[in-house]
Amino acid sequence: MTVLPDDGFSLAAEFPDATHEQWQRLVEGVLRKTGKDAQGSAAEDVLSTALEDGLVARPLYTARDNAEGPGFPGFAPFTRGGKPEGAAVSGWDVRQRHDRSDPVRTNEAVLSDLENGAASVWLAVGEAGVPVDAIGTALDGVYLDLAPVVLDAGSEFAAAAKELLRLYEERGIAPEAALGSLGADPLGHAARTGRYKNLAAELASATELAVLCDRTYPGVRAIAVDALPYHEAGASAAQELGCSLASGVAWLRELTAAGLSVEAACGQLEFRYAASADQFLTIAKLRAARRLWSRVAEVCGAEPAAGAQRQHAVTSTVMMTRRDPWVNMLRTTVASLAAGVGGADAVTVLPFDHALGLPDAFARRIARNTSTILLEESHLGRVIDPAGGSWYVEQLTDELAHAAWQWFQEIEQAGGQSAALQSGLIAQRLGATWESRSKNLAKRREPVTGVSEFPLLAQSPVERDPAPALPGGGLPRVRRDEAFEALRSRSDAHLAATGTRPRVFLAALGPAAAHTARVTFAANLFQAGGIEPVHEPVFVDAASAAQAFKDSGAAVACICSSDALYAEQAGPVAEALKSAGAQRVFLAGRPGEQRETYERAGVDEFVVAGGDAVAVLTSVLDRIGVA
Repeated sequence: MTVLPDDGFSLAAEFPDATHEQWQRLVEGVLRKTGKDAQGSAAEDVLSTALEDGLVARPLYTARDNAEGPGFPGFAPFTRGGKPEGAAVSGWDVRQRHDRSDPVRTNEAVLSDLENGAASVWLAVGEAGVPVDAIGTALDGVYLDLAPVVLDAGSEFAAAAKELLRLYEERGIAPEAALGSLGADPLGHAARTGRYKNLAAELASATELAVLCDRTYPGVRAIAVDALPYHEAGASAAQELGCSLASGVAWLRELTAAGLSVEAACGQLEFRYAASADQFLTIAKLRAARRLWSRVAEVCGAEPAAGAQRQHAVTSTVMMTRRDPWVNMLRTTVASLAAGVGGADAVTVLPFDHALGLPDAFARRIARNTSTILLEESHLGRVIDPAGGSWYVEQLTDELAHAAWQWFQEIEQAGGQSAALQSGLIAQRLGATWESRSKNLAKRREPVTGVSEFPLLAQSPVERDPAPALPGGGLPRVRRDEAFEALRSRSDAHLAATGTRPRVFLAALGPAAAHTARVTFAANLFQAGGIEPVHEPVFVDAASAAQAFKDSGAAVACICSSDALYAEQAGPVAEALKSAGAQRVFLAGRPGEQRETYERAGVDEFVVAGGDAVAVLTSVLDRIGVA
């Protein structure tokens, strides 16, 4: 019997270290089996994934990808966290949002949240929330020296701030004990509304609040640097970061001009970012944001500690879907996990039904329990910056920081954030980014589960009370599901008018082994547009296709099978379907050299993976007269 030496874990001690080049050669062999001939770094490129901002996610990262270490939490450049203790002591601030305009019902929801896991309140006030004069009612029973209140009052921020400060005094809260944020954000509100006429006056008013908080309310911040308007307009991660930096710099100019030191000005800002289900990108974005802001503070002459950015992460509305909204629970779980790992100080998990209107009690409970499970059961806060040292995360953080800095410099060269907004530079650039992303969504290269992939037509709609109208007129608000949602709405209208959905007949050829894969693909594709697939009988041939199509009640048909059976049967079956009245005949798969033969037989279009699904589905609904 061989006895291993007692020198630690040395099971691989006698094997030579593998090299990067050896791994590449193994990849080359695998690629050759798939018909791709690439060597060396080219083989690695085949497995790489293009991201926005010109970034690329490679399939393998090693120690050679990280030239410099990320530092320590609580020390500049704060990549690993703005506080030395991170979330290890008390977790992150579980901050739940309240949008309801009824102050009494809002108060019930606020108290329920605080009693069941939430640590702070994010309160919408004014045109998109409770009236300013009803803030006291909405916060009745809230201990304002224990539960921070963060306001989101749009253009009414000054009046809302005055009312909250009055409540502190009325309830006997000492100024030094008050906690929260007045949430003044004239720049962000102007970006959302396109209204810049009173911007200078609003900036001056917000600056006065910041000076007041600095002198009298040390636990209250006055200014929100909200990057959500840019994220929700389709910005990439680097564009979101660049816009937030430019907004932060604009505030430093305003506040220091009013007499605050750079350190005091930094202390009045809280930055708000979106957390999406793209886990690694969200982690890297929050880490890069702290590093970038530390650099800004350094250049402005602040003491190193002042550059610790305070971050509020909010689960992305862009990723939330209106169809199959239950899947949003999974998206927000991943997003909040990424926000916590990325080091956010406060995390807001939007309820899964947020896109449908005002959330019910169940949805709010699931939202706040998401953070509770991550902290109390998954112990996510026990380790500070658990992604630190990951070769991929460190490299992505670095590349994202450089891309964001470049965009930030472009905004500064255009005259700063306000000038870049008013000139249309930011809207133009964000619009181009969203247009590019929309093409990927339409082609399902970026899948949306429950919408563009694996939709469920039979699901009953989820009804919610309508939410207050959000301010608009400036940057648009986009959603990943919007193109497919428009198609599904057309299908719903057809169902309401006729009692049936638009249908497509799936003409499957041969046994299940031959047609199942493409039947599944076709059914998935057409259901994404609200078109009900009919796969009865299980298979057809040239003799039975016409009658089967007539019995299906469909207006269009899609032939599904293997390439071999297509060569034998697709032509005659297409002719039979056309003779039976099919307005359009599709074939699932690439036609290859048989294209002309199939087209002469009556095949109108070929649907393939990576094709423009939105264009195909729109054309089908147009052709069969679905308004």
